[in-house]
Amino acid sequence: MTPSRVGTPAPARLPAPRLDALPEVTSALATTAADYDRSGDFPAEGIAAVHRAGLLTASVATEFGGPGIGVADQSRLLAALGEGDPSVALIAAMTLLSHAKQARGRYWPPELYAAVVDESARRPTLLNAVRVEPDLGSPARGGLPSTVARRTATGWSISGHKRFATGVEGLSYLLVWARTDEPVPRVGTFAVPGGTPGIEIHRNWQQLGLRASGSHDVVFTDVEIPHGHLVEATEAGPSAEQDNLAVGATALPLASLYLGVGRAAQKYFHRFAWERVPANLGRPVATTERFQQAAGEIEVLLSGAEELLLGLAGRIDRGEQVPASRALGARTLADRQVVAAVQLALRLLGNPGLSQHNPLERHFRDVQSAGVHAPQEDVSLRTIGRAALTPTETSRESALTAH
Repeated sequence: MTPSRVGTPAPARLPAPRLDALPEVTSALATTAADYDRSGDFPAEGIAAVHRAGLLTASVATEFGGPGIGVADQSRLLAALGEGDPSVALIAAMTLLSHAKQARGRYWPPELYAAVVDESARRPTLLNAVRVEPDLGSPARGGLPSTVARRTATGWSISGHKRFATGVEGLSYLLVWARTDEPVPRVGTFAVPGGTPGIEIHRNWQQLGLRASGSHDVVFTDVEIPHGHLVEATEAGPSAEQDNLAVGATALPLASLYLGVGRAAQKYFHRFAWERVPANLGRPVATTERFQQAAGEIEVLLSGAEELLLGLAGRIDRGEQVPASRALGARTLADRQVVAAVQLALRLLGNPGLSQHNPLERHFRDVQSAGVHAPQEDVSLRTIGRAALTPTETSRESALTAH
């Protein structure tokens, strides 16, 4: 284990992640996914199963007592969780990606992060960056938050309204994006412990899919936190240069979550194809050319998405300089292919596929959320397009020669 930095508390002893137990965790999540989908309740049983397998802290850096798994293993982990219950997977992803960001940049005050890790060793400790606002929308599209952090004698007072706070009913820390009231305003992230007085959760998450993710609105009214809960802050102004590593390290695991949904849909499609024996056919529909061709297309779509995501994740882990545009492109293509695969499975099944008695209907609803995470496809394509249109020396010379 890497020695801790000067002034950093000794790391807690975190449970080793049981990546070999992922099939068991997937199965455990799948047994409760339908019930939580119907109720919309916080999926406490699923989160507990992920914690017991040591997976919630799998991305904590070795410096802080964790295993520090890379982007490829994070992607595999989230694909497995997404296959079992994507609502649980999304809640877990927010925590995994928060720890992974700390591993890359050391943003948190040392004492506060040490407390988070210590708590994580004892019980599920969920984190999520709460950024979207009703008026502003997604920060990926630009703008400053309306949520304000005002200095007090003992720390900060947070007031504002946030949307899509995934897992908010179970969060240990809400990482709130806010601007300060200082003479020269800063924009930063403030760690607000869940359950702090002044936090009001509006249970208004009534979406098509990921119903158990509990991505409700939350209102902060004069919520008091200590000085040391300011995680990071910069002067308000133009966006900093794109962090290519951060883009890839976030986009690829999130897309892999929905790859897991696609694999779950594929498994049900296969099961249906072998169990369905029409009287006029006298044999399983899996033996027909129509279903065999569809099964082949579904596999091509899903395996292609998997190769894209894990291949690029592996390059990041090996230290290659992967442009943000490449990672965003991989996510865009993977999302499209997974959605297409699930739609094809649904189309082949017809009415049975649309029945709530079958899991394929739920998988179809859940996979529709693949494209909603920031940056959304239109923003990603503009980023990719700008990179593609940036003149290189060769293209400049060619243009001069042509004229």
